[in-house]
Amino acid sequence: MSEILFIADLHLDPKRPTPMALCLKFLADYARQSEALYILGDLFEVWVGDDDDNPTYQKILAALHDLTTSGIPVYVMCGNRDFLLGEDFAKVTGCQVIPDSYLIDLYGVSTLLMHGDSLCTLDVEYQAFRQQVRNRKWQEQFLAQPLTQRHILAQQARTQSQAKTTTTLEAIMDVTSDAVISVLETHGVYHLIHGHTHRPFVHHLKVNGKNAIRRVVGDWRDDKAIILKCTPKNCQLINLYEKIS
Repeated sequence: MSEILFIADLHLDPKRPTPMALCLKFLADYARQSEALYILGDLFEVWVGDDDDNPTYQKILAALHDLTTSGIPVYVMCGNRDFLLGEDFAKVTGCQVIPDSYLIDLYGVSTLLMHGDSLCTLDVEYQAFRQQVRNRKWQEQFLAQPLTQRHILAQQARTQSQAKTTTTLEAIMDVTSDAVISVLETHGVYHLIHGHTHRPFVHHLKVNGKNAIRRVVGDWRDDKAIILKCTPKNCQLINLYEKIS
């Protein structure tokens, strides 16, 4: 059966072995039944540079390489946790790193792919941070530091992010309708797939008086991993644990 898979927000971390094991099984088996795999950001909990030789992460890179060499194309979008994925990652894995806001033809339907964090426009503080770390000069300065120092800085950023999350209203960290409509109008499409919010759902809305759909891919936890499977007939959110447990 023809199918294209979309996943996001795995947040792979050596401290979370269950999602890690599921991902390795997914890449070795389930994903090989697809025509293509799209990873819409935050594959890793943190990525401090392509020179990170963490053994656990290396297993994922090897599994991605095995998948792409088997003939399955894999497209990876950077998220807010792994925005430093670069050319060496692409060479080692055989994946194609794609930009945020990426248009594809999904079985005849023009579809916009995004990570989703840029749509959370009410979180002004985060948007300022996002603009800073996506700056090429900032990234060059960060990557020039020793690997150990980068890990320390990344851990500090994660700690601050977790503290902020517990004190920020959920509505502020979610996407805004105006941002969604604006980006769909800009690209002239009526189908959006994204991650980031960890709130898997299918939203129906109006754009320029026409019906539009926003599909949100879920995050991966110890007991749930919501992915999006699209075929020529429909798209469906499914819990991966129920498929390959």
